[in-house]
Amino acid sequence: MKWIITSLFIISTFCSHAQIFKKILDKTKQKTEERISEKISEKASDAASKPIDDVTTKKEGKKSAKTEENTSAIPGNSKEEKKSLSTYSKYDFVPGEKILVYEDFSQDAIGDFPDKWNTNGSGEIVNVKGEIGKWLKINKKGRFIPEFINKLPENFTLQFDLICNENFSFYSDPFSLMLLSGATGKAFEYSFIIYEKRSGVKIDLHPHNAGNNGGSAQIETFQDGERLINNDLQTTQFNAVNGNTKIRVSIWRQKQRIRVYLNEEKVFDLPRAFAPGKDYNLALFELANGMSKDNDQYLFGNIKLAVGTPDTRSKLITEGKFVTSGILFDVNSDKIKPESFGVLKDIASVLKENLTVKIKIVGHTDSDGDDQANMELSKKRSASVKMALVKEFGITEDRIVTDGMGERQPVTNNNSPEAKANNRRVEFIK
Repeated sequence: MKWIITSLFIISTFCSHAQIFKKILDKTKQKTEERISEKISEKASDAASKPIDDVTTKKEGKKSAKTEENTSAIPGNSKEEKKSLSTYSKYDFVPGEKILVYEDFSQDAIGDFPDKWNTNGSGEIVNVKGEIGKWLKINKKGRFIPEFINKLPENFTLQFDLICNENFSFYSDPFSLMLLSGATGKAFEYSFIIYEKRSGVKIDLHPHNAGNNGGSAQIETFQDGERLINNDLQTTQFNAVNGNTKIRVSIWRQKQRIRVYLNEEKVFDLPRAFAPGKDYNLALFELANGMSKDNDQYLFGNIKLAVGTPDTRSKLITEGKFVTSGILFDVNSDKIKPESFGVLKDIASVLKENLTVKIKIVGHTDSDGDDQANMELSKKRSASVKMALVKEFGITEDRIVTDGMGERQPVTNNNSPEAKANNRRVEFIK
């Protein structure tokens, strides 16, 4: 009897160990296959794709001595050009009414880290072929703080453009943004959220998910250092595998609520993300550990922080006038950018709810360029807005007249990027 019991115990133990060993083998095999698949995908894509375009590395007309280091550029995403207004039919994002911050790095020299930012790592300003303006390139571990953002209002919108390279490795860092409470003094300490009992929101974006079929987005919320919400999901909007390497990130806070959009896709809508009664004043970008591949990098720019009330469109009815900088156009063109859909949809809703109301649309520009050319451009842009309301939303033409004032009626001076952005506006007058 003892012999039988002992034998059964040995057999049971052996089977248990065999199962554990099999699980380890299966896990190892799966991980190996994933790595092999990734390497094959990288090699195939490298062979098929064109060489990466060079970034301009001139600093005030002089060529950088580190040309080899600074010329790993990322071309813009050509797929974005094919998107139309109808692509954004489910996009309900409405930018804030008054722009507080517009960071396009125009004041910084190519090759430098931006003067109005702080970091415990490194980064540099670059040009990107096919893209307008300057971009901040980061590819090493660090935190990056725009020191000119020192208050996040109860109702605000924050937008920026983000680019990565094709064949971005799954093992490289996500691009992180934190919106937090408290002073910036110890923001470079690794676990300052927990140690200093910070409250806020952390958003992670990665262009290559574990399934090798898209990108991923993650959101975490903190209150007094304690993590309350944590969620991640797959997204096709930011997807280095399929070439969607550029996205427009739009964040909308309304008191406790936060909405996060990647291009036309709303990825998060949390009604209790921000703690009531707390001041939020820190925006912090981060690469937590760095990149697993030397040529992996992120570039970001066109950062716009605006303040708005919960329902700015009601001003058209109650005050007789609604002004927005949220209708965007291609440079020197009257072609409306598709991300303007949310604002147009709001205006159309007001007109459909108030069938007797007629409006005048007036376009305005900043002072860059020729005065007469700006006048003509502003008129063409207001006409484009009218046609969008007519064709996309069914508003009858006889309810809308248009005009343009060019640069002749600025709401503020034109001596800063923020001021120019506020002057580039569309007015709807009842």
